[in-house]
Amino acid sequence: MALRLNVIGLVVADMARSLAFYRRLGLDVPASEDGNPHVEHVLSGSVKLAWDTVATIRSFDPEWTPPVGGGRMGLAFECDSPADVDKVHDELVAAGYDSHKAPWDAFWGQRYAVVHDPDGNGIELYAPLP
Repeated sequence: MALRLNVIGLVVADMARSLAFYRRLGLDVPASEDGNPHVEHVLSGSVKLAWDTVATIRSFDPEWTPPVGGGRMGLAFECDSPADVDKVHDELVAAGYDSHKAPWDAFWGQRYAVVHDPDGNGIELYAPLP
């Protein structure tokens, strides 16, 4: 039996706000999806990123509660250049999203930053340093 990672799922409090954030990161999710309780977007390589509202999760798991404390998962978006890491970070912060780590030159050879999506998930932005 072969298993394949096919879907990465996020539970969101506000679908429209979450999708607006990911559109800013370049995902082409139609605005017509904003009111849906479940949304899927195919990424490169056929893996899907999926969003479910809290109500959707509770429809089959009534006792579900959101985790507390620090982020439990992160998604990383590669930028074209170190300057783009700064630009995307600053644009997201200007749009009202929380910066967790301002851009810095990481010891592993990347320009790196972390911004929280509307549900508090760490979204990493990076590019190789020259």
